[in-house]
Amino acid sequence: MPHSANPAGSDDRPGARTVRVPDDRAGQRLDNFLLGLLKGAPRSLIYKLVRSGQVRVNGGRAKAERKLEGGDEVRIPPLRLAEPGDKPAPPRGFMDALDAAIVYEDARLLALNKPSGVASHGGSGISFGAIETMRALRPNQTLELVHRLDRDTSGLLIIAKKRSALTEIQSLMREEGGIAKRYLALLTGRMPDGVMSVDAPLHAGLRQGGERHVQVNPAGKASLSHFRVLERRGGHSYSEVRIETGRTHQIRVHARHIGHAVAGDDKYGDPAVNKRLREQAGLKRLFLHASTLEFSLDGGKAPYLLNAPLAPELMDVLDRLA
Repeated sequence: MPHSANPAGSDDRPGARTVRVPDDRAGQRLDNFLLGLLKGAPRSLIYKLVRSGQVRVNGGRAKAERKLEGGDEVRIPPLRLAEPGDKPAPPRGFMDALDAAIVYEDARLLALNKPSGVASHGGSGISFGAIETMRALRPNQTLELVHRLDRDTSGLLIIAKKRSALTEIQSLMREEGGIAKRYLALLTGRMPDGVMSVDAPLHAGLRQGGERHVQVNPAGKASLSHFRVLERRGGHSYSEVRIETGRTHQIRVHARHIGHAVAGDDKYGDPAVNKRLREQAGLKRLFLHASTLEFSLDGGKAPYLLNAPLAPELMDVLDRLA
């Protein structure tokens, strides 16, 4: 935990304090350091404190994006934040469900088999995402979300327990081939045999009302997906999808682009087909599951192969389509 050189007094409004940046936080942005330090502080408040010069680094003003170094001294202004008990904890049943969803854990990271319908993090009207719930389960641990998974997609979600693991895995995600990602999906219609690779740039925009919408667009970011049929089920294609980039809604938009939308996709799919699958096979969610992640830490010396079994409700759909 960061060391406080000038701890707060006993009143409700503590005085300014200086926090020394631990060596394992070197390279972290100032805004992210403050968000981790000041639990419960709104992001807007963090930026306001930095912009107004109330937060100082080594005695001087600093920008929110400044990269900190071990040993830097950060001045935190007098601040009254809600006590941990002021905000309700996630429901006990939800906490227990996520605790049971842990499929791997060691000293550096843990991996969840995230259920569909659970957001990776809170916001936009969602009080508790996976990361907030795990922090409530383990209040004495430092947990950081390594990446995100669409709310409607189930499967592997990695949470770092150490800063070094967070930075190394995120660096691998930026490298081509740094992490092998495998998804399982039911694609509507009969996909051709063999591997179908989709190299189509994606552009994310906002629709009226603030809803995010992604489409294939030459002005978008390079995106590459590989689709392969595993089995034919009820006239549809149970498939493996490997992605070499991690764009928002990438698999869903690429699947639609080739005319075989992901089953149950209410944003990019076919409403009529989705309705038939709901009535005939009981599919009530997006049939997309992040099943496998493969990577190595410590410069290749520590290999990881993480797997998350297909959700029972998706297995039931496949059985009904057989």
